[in-house]
Amino acid sequence: MKIGVIQLRSVLSPEINLITIKNFLAEAKTEGAKAVFLPEVFYSMSDGTRPTPYLIEDKNEHYEAIRNLAIHSGLYILGGSAATNVDGKIMNRSYNFDPQGNEIATYDKMNLFAVDLSKHPSQTIVDEARVYSPGNTPKMISLEGFNIGLSICFDLRFPELFRSYSYRGANVLSVSSAFTIPTGKAHWHTLLRARAIENQSYVIASAQWGQHNEKLSTFGHSLIIDPWGEILVDAGEGEKIVFADLSLEKLESVRARLNVIRNPKV
Repeated sequence: MKIGVIQLRSVLSPEINLITIKNFLAEAKTEGAKAVFLPEVFYSMSDGTRPTPYLIEDKNEHYEAIRNLAIHSGLYILGGSAATNVDGKIMNRSYNFDPQGNEIATYDKMNLFAVDLSKHPSQTIVDEARVYSPGNTPKMISLEGFNIGLSICFDLRFPELFRSYSYRGANVLSVSSAFTIPTGKAHWHTLLRARAIENQSYVIASAQWGQHNEKLSTFGHSLIIDPWGEILVDAGEGEKIVFADLSLEKLESVRARLNVIRNPKV
C-alpha cells in the first residue's frame, strides 16, 4: 500500500493550512497513494499559551473542513490532530477518515508535553497542560491488512503504549508530531527507530516544520521507517509530501526472523 506523509508549517489560520494540504493531496492522488498522514495540530497552530480560536466542536464547520479533505481527495486521511472542545475540555484529537468521509476513529493525546529549555539558546518553554486535557484511551484502526496504532508526539516517549499496540496486533505505528528543534535534534530519529525495531512495525511519523509564530518552531524530518528500523524516507526540512510503500510481506519476513513475543507484561 502506497502512503503519503505531509510535512507542514501550520499557522493559526486554517484557510492557509488547508490550501497547502489540498495541494499535497492532489499530488498524492497523482502518485497513486491510498492514504495520507497529517501532522499534529495541522488544522490550526496556536502559540502554545492558549487554545486556537478555531476549535472543533461536535460536527461544526471546522470538523466538516477536515472531513472534506477525505471526500474531495478520495483518500484516507489519517493521523493528524486538531484542537477539539469536548464538554469544556480542550483535547488534542487525532481525526481519521475514509475516502467517503466516514469517521473511522478519533484518538485523544494521552501524554501531554512539558519542557523547560529556558537556559538553552532556543529558550523554549512548553507546558501543554495549560491548554489541553489528556485522553485516556489508546486507539487502533485497520486498513487493508495493516493495523495502525495511533499516537501523538510526546506519546513517543512512552514505549509501553506501543508495546500494547503491538500485543493487540498493530503492525504500523502512527506518530503525528510537532517536535521542538532541541528535542528533535537530540531524540527524534533515535526514539522512532527504537519503536520500529522493538515492535517490528512500520513507523509513520508526520511532523510539523519551521517557524510557526513568535513562540514556536518545530524540527520537521517526517520519517517513514520499516520494521527492521531502516529509514525509508526522511523529509528533512521544508513543507512537502513524501511517499513510501508498506509491505505485508516485509512485515512477515522481519517478524519471522526475530519472533519477538508481543506481551506488555514481559
